[in-house]
Amino acid sequence: MTSGTGPARHTVRDRSHALLRRHGVSVIFGNPGSNELPFLQDLPDDVDYVLGLHEGAVVGMADGYAQATGRPAFVSLHAASGTGNAMGALTNAVSSHTPLVLLAGQQVRATLGLEPMLANVDAALLTRPLTRWSSEPACATDVPRALNQAFAEAVRDGGGPVYLSVPYDDWDRDAAPGDRHLLGRSVVECRDAPEPVVAGLVERLDAAAHPVLVLGPTLDTGAGYAAGVRLAEALGAAVWVSPSTHRMPFPNRHPLFRGVLPAAVAHVSELLAGHDLVLVAGAPVFRYHQHVPGDYLARGTHLVHLTDDGGEAARAPMGEAVVADVVGTLTRLADGVRPRGVAVGAYTEPAPARAGGDGRLDPEEVFATVRETAPADTAYVVESTSTNAAFWAQMDLRQPQSYFWPASGGLGFGLPAAVGVRMGLGERPVVALVGDGSANYGITALWTAAQQRVPVVFVILNNGTYGALRWFADLLGVPKAPGLDVPGIDFVQLGQGYGVPSARASDVAGLRRLLAEGLASDGPSLIEVPTTLTTPH
Repeated sequence: MTSGTGPARHTVRDRSHALLRRHGVSVIFGNPGSNELPFLQDLPDDVDYVLGLHEGAVVGMADGYAQATGRPAFVSLHAASGTGNAMGALTNAVSSHTPLVLLAGQQVRATLGLEPMLANVDAALLTRPLTRWSSEPACATDVPRALNQAFAEAVRDGGGPVYLSVPYDDWDRDAAPGDRHLLGRSVVECRDAPEPVVAGLVERLDAAAHPVLVLGPTLDTGAGYAAGVRLAEALGAAVWVSPSTHRMPFPNRHPLFRGVLPAAVAHVSELLAGHDLVLVAGAPVFRYHQHVPGDYLARGTHLVHLTDDGGEAARAPMGEAVVADVVGTLTRLADGVRPRGVAVGAYTEPAPARAGGDGRLDPEEVFATVRETAPADTAYVVESTSTNAAFWAQMDLRQPQSYFWPASGGLGFGLPAAVGVRMGLGERPVVALVGDGSANYGITALWTAAQQRVPVVFVILNNGTYGALRWFADLLGVPKAPGLDVPGIDFVQLGQGYGVPSARASDVAGLRRLLAEGLASDGPSLIEVPTTLTTPH
């Protein structure tokens, strides 16, 4: 800004920094390159820059942070190369509807036609179709408006990532005088279901002889969690969680809980057969994985889909859809249905854990020990695909925001997301349960955890192989597929090299002691646990 008698001068950077604060941005996750340095100049003192050593880890941290806080996270990427490094992690954010604002640096505007080094060619197309909106403003004065639009686009229709590319010489240009109006602008999205629609759903639920609920990640909030429990108990209805879930919207030890639906058409149809009405709330219909074809629904089974994502409603292959606020509508259904007076019963207890052998723990032993040692409000970031059956057999999750999983299956989520989740949840303890194969995709997040002193306990389950791939190789009849083993990796040395106190646990007593020490620490810690090979189911 300039002083004197004339109007104050504001640059595009000034306005953009002010907009970050207007949208509540207090953290920028990034890995800077030369194109980003002009934007980062004079960053406000109350905005922290969290450095990641690879863009995949940067987006993973931002993904976890945004999911934990429920607000858009801001990410700074380096042109096309940095964006390319981030694309794998971006697939998870798309599937989890995580609101991310990705800002990429671009070469000097006047040189773009020459495609110089570090130019982002056709920048607005680079991240499609992963981002719901992407842009490179046509001129410097449009940058603040486009940035404001990016925040609005990131939260509409359930949320998702957006992408904005800005030439680095734009930041020092004069802002448009009218840009001051952006600082007072807001967008409120209201999609309450009309009363006749809610009344019709209540009537159908009351009339159903054997209703069942399939709940999804959108309900993993305090109000959503409570609404799901109240509706299930009023109806005496069994509750499944949607296939391929990345959040846990219902307590998994509740007596009405039946599990996570398998991700195959025929298996879902079989499990929902016999129910005359299926209410799916807060999830797609459905996110399948294994190709086991069959009829989508058994005869006599009808499905109603409640979602806040019009795209999910449009592409579903069966059922009737209501596009509205999921948590608010489910709360109104819980208030409106006629209680059936069904005795619910007591919460279930985990069965005794299987024991390992030959110096290796069974994953059930690991998860049972974690459950017994960690506080009841611990949040778990899980990326160990081959052990998910063991995880659900042993864990007891009774609070919202207790479970985070890579929504699209893109490896490298676990370690960085745990850093972001812990930063977003504040004082709540966070334990990352990550397989050895997955850990290598996001291992650099350990450095950020150490530098920022983020108190996460990282538990690496090391079975020396890609266990889930071995299971899939058997399913697909490819028993001799190459590249399935990853022996010889010492995660204790890796963790120590990144500055994280690390140790190996080869028995339950040692694991319990290291967990207690890690949970009591004010910084990160890593525990490597040699484990036996298990399968996802």
